[in-house]
Amino acid sequence: MSRRSSFASTSQSWQNQNWPIRIIRFWLGVTWIYGGWVKASDPGFLTKGAPTYIGTELAGFIHVSPIGFLLQHGIEHAQLLGVIIMLSEFAIGFATLIGIAPTAAAFGGFSISIILWLSSSWTVKPYFLGSDTAYAILWLSFLLTLIGKRRRIELSLDRRGAIRIGGVALLSLIGIGVGKALGKPTASSTSSTSASSGVIKLAALPIGATFEFNSALAGPAMLFRTAKGVFAYSLTCTHQGCVVGYSKSAKQLQCPCHGAQFDPFNGARVLAGPAPTPLAPIKVKISGDWVVEA
Repeated sequence: MSRRSSFASTSQSWQNQNWPIRIIRFWLGVTWIYGGWVKASDPGFLTKGAPTYIGTELAGFIHVSPIGFLLQHGIEHAQLLGVIIMLSEFAIGFATLIGIAPTAAAFGGFSISIILWLSSSWTVKPYFLGSDTAYAILWLSFLLTLIGKRRRIELSLDRRGAIRIGGVALLSLIGIGVGKALGKPTASSTSSTSASSGVIKLAALPIGATFEFNSALAGPAMLFRTAKGVFAYSLTCTHQGCVVGYSKSAKQLQCPCHGAQFDPFNGARVLAGPAPTPLAPIKVKISGDWVVEA
């Protein structure tokens, strides 16, 4: 199929829709492409131990999600799952904007939104604070508009359709490649481990100090030293898997996503917000001149 006929087909698909549907279509397509771009340009998304690693996010979701048993299996293949998610978001976004297999793309967008709702925003209260349900409704409305009176999803594919779908797949791969090429490299920081077996030298951690590091088992973590010794907690919020931060003034670990607050000096118990359980403790000990994971 020539470029001219392909452009004409895309243009015609937009002309055949009224303005409310065009607005929904444009918003969904652009948002899904942007979602894939954010993940592709994030060097930590597929990097074990990074704060934004998909495996760390899944580990935070399994405790509160009704499909946690499925997410548990996903952790074992987190990197492959991350690649599939990126490809799907790019493909659904491009297919929606260009008008290639739009019904199947809308069904895919609806399905992903439902999965994200069950995974990450299931415990958000009130429900309208979570965007996944809103996107599920938008995709469902767009899908039903495309189906119209057919009342079924047509999945038949001819040679021309296969070529166009191949073009969407190629665009998706290009999007991932460009995102990775233009993404910021992982910056080295004092939060990384100081030695292969140690977290930080004890002399560098005076009493009352804290130290952020990447735990070999739990990902982002915070180390504390008091007069009684050292202790550490995972920084993965037990609500939706966001990375919490430490407020020195409030002496609390606080989640920037939905306001959960934890007391690190009392078992990381929940002080406020929607988190259902305390932060996970990480075993650390003093070994010679170093603080190490036990």
